[in-house]
Amino acid sequence: MTDKILPGGRIIQPLTTPKTSPGTDAPDKKGDSFQKVLDQKIKDKKVQFSKHAAERMVSRSIELDGKDLQRLDDAVQKAAAKGAKESLVVLGDNAYVVSVKNNTVITALDGDSMRENVFTNIDSAIIMD
Repeated sequence: MTDKILPGGRIIQPLTTPKTSPGTDAPDKKGDSFQKVLDQKIKDKKVQFSKHAAERMVSRSIELDGKDLQRLDDAVQKAAAKGAKESLVVLGDNAYVVSVKNNTVITALDGDSMRENVFTNIDSAIIMD
């Protein structure tokens, strides 16, 4: 493709693809396969919280320490391994509805909020002590 000149003397050049620079997410020269890079990215991804879930956690005084957050992340990984899409994760006295596909907590409930509650649109449940 060649450069084009528009009225007024402006030149339009064809787009080129940028070259990757060191430090990007491209596979390194040692030959990392796409699958290896993808697996590492998936492994490093931690569960996130939707705005709604964060608001519920604040309003219900639900706090997660590092250990509980890791347990929640482990539960989501287990659900993903089984092919789950939307899971209920019961962690101690609290419950979380999680979009496994998006790795995101949709809502959070404390013990009082769980009583006599019906959970819909889930395809799995994980009970952690």
